[in-house]
Amino acid sequence: MHPVDALIVLAFVAYAVSAGVRHRRQASKNLDEYFLAGRTLPGWKAGLSMAATQFAADTPLLVTGIIATAGIFGLWQLWIFGVTFLLLGFVLAGAWRRAGVVTDAELTEVRYGGAPAAALRGVKAFYFGTVINCVTLAWVLFAAAKIAEPFLLWHAWLPGGLFEPVVALVEAIGTPLAIGGADDPEVWIKTANNLLSLVLILAVVAFYSATGGLRGVVATDMGQIAVMGAGTVAFAAFVTAEAGGLGALPGRVRETFAAGGPGGIRPDEILAFTPGHGKDVTFTVLSLLGLLWLINAVSDGSGYLAQRSMACRTDRDAKTAAVVFTFAQVLVRSLLWLPLGVGLLVLFPPDPGLAPGFVQADREATYVRGMAELLPAGVRGLMLTGMLAALASTVDTHLNWGASYWTNDIYRRFICRAWLGTEPSGRALVWVARAAAVLTLVIALVIMTRLTSINQAWQINLLFGAGLGVVLVLRWIWWRMNAWAEIAAMVVSCGVAPLLILFLDDDQQPLRLLLAAAASTAAALAAIRFTAPEDPARLAAFYRRVRPVGFWGPVARAVDGGGSGAEDGARRLGRAVAAMALCTATLFCLLVGLGTWLVGSPVPDWVPARPLWIGGLLAAGLALCPVWYRLGYGTPDRTAPAEAGS
Repeated sequence: MHPVDALIVLAFVAYAVSAGVRHRRQASKNLDEYFLAGRTLPGWKAGLSMAATQFAADTPLLVTGIIATAGIFGLWQLWIFGVTFLLLGFVLAGAWRRAGVVTDAELTEVRYGGAPAAALRGVKAFYFGTVINCVTLAWVLFAAAKIAEPFLLWHAWLPGGLFEPVVALVEAIGTPLAIGGADDPEVWIKTANNLLSLVLILAVVAFYSATGGLRGVVATDMGQIAVMGAGTVAFAAFVTAEAGGLGALPGRVRETFAAGGPGGIRPDEILAFTPGHGKDVTFTVLSLLGLLWLINAVSDGSGYLAQRSMACRTDRDAKTAAVVFTFAQVLVRSLLWLPLGVGLLVLFPPDPGLAPGFVQADREATYVRGMAELLPAGVRGLMLTGMLAALASTVDTHLNWGASYWTNDIYRRFICRAWLGTEPSGRALVWVARAAAVLTLVIALVIMTRLTSINQAWQINLLFGAGLGVVLVLRWIWWRMNAWAEIAAMVVSCGVAPLLILFLDDDQQPLRLLLAAAASTAAALAAIRFTAPEDPARLAAFYRRVRPVGFWGPVARAVDGGGSGAEDGARRLGRAVAAMALCTATLFCLLVGLGTWLVGSPVPDWVPARPLWIGGLLAAGLALCPVWYRLGYGTPDRTAPAEAGS
């Protein structure tokens, strides 16, 4: 590594460590301070923190692989989550904040009552805090090993007496962590390098996130997203310049892949935002893209997105956080990665003899290859620091969020209160949280050794979460949802997903997701039909505390004494959904319009002129802004103050 690059990386490490140390005293007071920053975050900061977390080290590699194998249109499976994020912002973010809980698992016993609610809380704390969280962390760490391999060459820097025992250790474990896999003649040297890199990176991340809590995480995220953005802009500039400039990209794609790209993909299909420019897109795929925003495990913001919403100082800030996050995540980030993905595909064409199962992983690795081969010293250090910052911003959030389940829901709720009959002190809980973060990291490292590509892990995660989305939204907007319905959805989802993996091939993933969602939702509705509603007192308490939008007629009439609460809830839901839909239209109009101009994408056949398509999309997107802003922000919400968690 060039000395300039090393200095840039070390400066970032010093900044991250200082952020954790700076906030350690406040974070050590209690769980609200540790996990929710005392519920004092402004909306813009919470939103940028969300964006820093999802900028991630793994996602640019995933995007590069998808563009090469499925074309730009394939990225809609990522972009459609913009609807999910705006649903959180306009419909649910304020409700999350008013619930006054520390985790989404805790919400279970606020929304439902009795033994089923307690059991559901425990299962969800383990499922989301350990299974889902650790699999997500594992694919992030898998990407980190790919990023570090060309740059952090410990075998050249350390004496043999220190490095050789590490090589012996990884050989004994027998799991290669090198880009070339087991076929690489230097696989164990590279694996040892990657292991040392991961241990050192994670030691830094674990230190500042465990020390400073969410305040330390968010403070670090602000610097991280700035470094990530600057590094990515510089990388995109060098890649497009090497490919001949933005204007030359379409021609280079058509020239390079005149005979077809990976899997027979055609040049126009690589560049197109819309279907119909190559092989046909099936009705199943289109159905999935229309529903994926709803049939996923975070459809209502559950997880660290809800955590940031709950950490905001007001309902308006919680809403703003989701909107800022969505535009940074879907629009700004994508416009940086599109020319990168297309440019890298042109500069490093795939090997035609590569086995189909390894094409995705090979294309993901070209992102790192481009950093190593195309960037000069200084810029390479900035980009490497940006990627390490992306890794850190994702890992620190998942450690903090995952530890919140173990601490608040498993240790405090079940071990201390239910089993030991005691109430732990705030400081004791913070120490448990720090230990839980380390345990989460160890489990994720074990899972990482079993992955073959980022896309593989992401698709499996999607499948296990597909059956939960509908019920998670319904619990907020429909009074009739009960704990048994959520339990039924989880049981069916966990039972159906392995069977779908066994009997349907990977190229049938859209059908897998739709079947998983249909089976789990049907099970939840059946449970509602054959089980009683939640206790009226429980529903009334939840309604007073959260004031949810939607279909709460019987509960609203009981609480408000027959007033207009029932009609008001439905009206507020309609207004919020309209704001969400129009804001989504703005988002996607700007994305497609600017993206088409940026990479020279073909326009639909029915459009008479290219400028009309681009100009029309941009004009429509901007014209809708004041409309959705007025709907979403013009009328103050009827809110209740957030209460202490239980």
